[in-house]
Amino acid sequence: MHLIIPYAASHTLNDPEMWARLQWPHLQALLGLMKRQQALPAPEGTALHLPHERLQAQALGWPLDAQTLPWAAWHQAQQGLHSTAPQAWMTPCHWQVGMDQVVMADPAHLHLSDEESQQLLQAMQPFLQEDGLQVTWHSALLWHAQGALLSELSTASLDRVIGQNVKDWMPEQPAARPLQRLQSEMQMLLYNHPVNDARDARRQHTVNAFWLHGAGLLPEGNAVTAQSVTLATDLRSSALHGSEQAWCQAWQQLDATAVAELLHHVQATGQGQLSLCSEHTAHTYTAAPAAWHHSITRLFKKPSPAAALQALITL
Repeated sequence: MHLIIPYAASHTLNDPEMWARLQWPHLQALLGLMKRQQALPAPEGTALHLPHERLQAQALGWPLDAQTLPWAAWHQAQQGLHSTAPQAWMTPCHWQVGMDQVVMADPAHLHLSDEESQQLLQAMQPFLQEDGLQVTWHSALLWHAQGALLSELSTASLDRVIGQNVKDWMPEQPAARPLQRLQSEMQMLLYNHPVNDARDARRQHTVNAFWLHGAGLLPEGNAVTAQSVTLATDLRSSALHGSEQAWCQAWQQLDATAVAELLHHVQATGQGQLSLCSEHTAHTYTAAPAAWHHSITRLFKKPSPAAALQALITL
């Protein structure tokens, strides 16, 4: 049993008073039964994917230093839909244009309805098909794309780009040039679309762009499922938006649920793993032999959750 906790600590939430107030009774007990085995090595250059995404990929047998993490193809394979064509997720989004940068707003905050999403995709289809992309609607914020245009395309994950300057994360390899042109065409197409006119009248953000992520081909012979791995996403939204109160509340709930479940598993079986992640690194803890944690308890104080989490954001 391996529990991965994204945004267990965040550089946007580093108030000492907040750390002093928080209580993690189950995490405290769990860390007392574990020892830190490894820190996720930082990839060379700018990481397109967050540490928890790389850990999940590693659990599936994918290369840890892979430039592409084919989540779209993986999802399709889980549904029994295998394809030899490169695939990706396409998410409709809003780019906030400023004086010096273009920032990706959180697509979840669009509150885009299924009907709005389907109308926008329908309008975009002729342009997408012209570039050889077969795009099918999966949900309001996830469209499935397939086509040769996605071959050898390294795309940053959506969470990596939210709140950031999109220009820093746009693919720059030659294979991305048709994609850049398509982005420009879609911005012009969507500018006066009836869905956006209605949204603008309601003072809602318009959909003026899309983001491709999870692109690539599924590695042959690798696992489609990693049943022992649990990815806890409870902290994601509050961390992405720097909401201290919501993040603290989510952590307390997570401690009482998924962390408590792992604690009981370790106590019952003596086995288990915990990966605590920030935006830049991840520390993995493994259940330690009883003799080890008894000696540690006798010689030293048990590691505190606050110290373990702050270590994730100490450069």
